[in-house]
Amino acid sequence: MTGPLGDTRRPPTAVEAAERGATRIADRVVAKIAAQAAREALDTLPPDAVPPHATVVVLPQALGSARAGETPIASVRVRIHLELGYPCDIGGRCNAVRRHVAERVDALTGMEVPEVTVQVERLHLVPAAAAVQGRTR
Repeated sequence: MTGPLGDTRRPPTAVEAAERGATRIADRVVAKIAAQAAREALDTLPPDAVPPHATVVVLPQALGSARAGETPIASVRVRIHLELGYPCDIGGRCNAVRRHVAERVDALTGMEVPEVTVQVERLHLVPAAAAVQGRTR
């Protein structure tokens, strides 16, 4: 039996959105997303540098703190371990990584990223442009 055209009732088998469950993204997947975002932010790495890697802690938001009709949002704390070429603006590079990782993790997972810690494990001495050209003082 078909109802009139303006009938917006759901079939009796439809389950309300709040009762369907939730999608859980594994911590290691979030860590891989964060590490890839760090690689994107750095553009180039010194030849012998180890690619960035990440560790994460996913904290689910308390169910009581979500507004009525909203799904609780998890938050994730990220720690990025990376190696940089030196000399460079270490603070500027770390800020760029921090900002890009937070944006990408939020965009791809829907999780809030209140904290991104960048840990520089090693600095690689990159020869100056003048030394590469063979000039010395």
